[in-house]
Amino acid sequence: METTNQGNNLTYRFPKNFWWGSAASGPQTEGAAATDGRKASIWDYWFSIQPECFHNQVGPANTSNFYHQFKEDIQLMKETGHNSFRTSIQWSRLIPDGVGEVNEKAVAFYNQVIDELIANGIEPFMNLYHFDMPMCMQEKDGWESREVIDAYVNFAETCFKLFGDRVKYWFTFNEPIVPVEAGYLYNWHFPNVVDFKRGALVAHNTIVAHAKAVEVFKKLNLPGQIGIILNLTPSYPRSQDPEDVKAAHIADLFFNRSFLDPVTKGEYPRDLVEILRERDLLPTVEAGDLAVIRDNPIDMLGVNYYQPRRVKAKEEPAPHDAPFMPEHLFDPYIMPGRKINPHRGWEICEEVIYDIMVDIRDHYGNIPFFISENGMGVEGEVKFRHEEGFIEDDYRIEFIQEHLKWVHKGLQEGANCLGYHLWTFMDNWSWTNAYKNRYGLVEVDLTNNFKRTIKKSGRWYKRLSENNGF
Repeated sequence: METTNQGNNLTYRFPKNFWWGSAASGPQTEGAAATDGRKASIWDYWFSIQPECFHNQVGPANTSNFYHQFKEDIQLMKETGHNSFRTSIQWSRLIPDGVGEVNEKAVAFYNQVIDELIANGIEPFMNLYHFDMPMCMQEKDGWESREVIDAYVNFAETCFKLFGDRVKYWFTFNEPIVPVEAGYLYNWHFPNVVDFKRGALVAHNTIVAHAKAVEVFKKLNLPGQIGIILNLTPSYPRSQDPEDVKAAHIADLFFNRSFLDPVTKGEYPRDLVEILRERDLLPTVEAGDLAVIRDNPIDMLGVNYYQPRRVKAKEEPAPHDAPFMPEHLFDPYIMPGRKINPHRGWEICEEVIYDIMVDIRDHYGNIPFFISENGMGVEGEVKFRHEEGFIEDDYRIEFIQEHLKWVHKGLQEGANCLGYHLWTFMDNWSWTNAYKNRYGLVEVDLTNNFKRTIKKSGRWYKRLSENNGF
């Protein structure tokens, strides 16, 4: 993988067979929420009782209409240079009651999507859970329930058996820490519980569900690989002062290593266990849990990277009677002069992607991984419309390029990175933000029958993929 200006004027070349594509999810793109036997997820239910919690009161009923337009969309993927694409199978569509009968109309839909991708030279990557707990399972206490773990493992096995002859890359969960943070700590998402100990149980049970799904996959002897997709947000201390460094280490334990270590190394970080034990916050661990986690490491890792986390030593102790939060052990730190995406309020710091790559290389056995999400959400993109009708999103092209320069550097230094997936292929519905920020290579016009128009970035992405570099 040489760096050269020769041939094609490429400065950054990527390895042969590098994955270029994008990531999306079933609940954020399919729509057809009450069509062909699908039943409610927690998102449908939450929107039905509190629509005011969603930007412009836009709910998940139609999202981006992929259910009806997938053939057109897959052609557009081809036109934007995709050789791979990740989406998810919705549990509430495939097994609408959580357990029991499989919905044949859902089987037909996912078969058509998979076959259409393959027919167009696009490798399907399939994820099984993207924040979308079926409401009937949440009524049984969601990830706090062992019954729900068993139901999820049954769902996973059903998917492997139905689609595993063609899908070679499987992922158990996308960003499993997000339902913990959003649903059980910070009161951002349904079920709006604020209770660290319950959150810790949700996290542990999710990891057990993941490990049991990996175990089932291996027993089926399918010709593929299985992993998980984690959003890694490296923690940086304000300074090299020992108290700041310790604060960053603690933040890293909670937000990265809590999931990364058990799925790769088969055990929880000991210092995290100690912190929770001291405070009587350890979740209930049942017989066999630690063994199934230990014995079922992943084949490959998906890494979602958006922003770093910056912290400093705690300045004021937390109130004595306040329910525990990770932030009782460190304070957030806003770095002066940082670059920011004003639409999302997130810091843009491209070289962090390189730090993640080096960390995986040096501390996680250089496990095969790929950048499974990275992207830029922008509000009001219509103001960048070119007179010829497409969105002229040079900022997105620059964002991708600046991150890929650091991916390239990590590759040159031996990191085992297999590809890059942008979030996302087309503008999609983003949970409580709905369509506030747009992330796609392709514009979706919600006012005009979900009309698709490739943005400038989509044309550029095709050249990137064809040239395998830029």
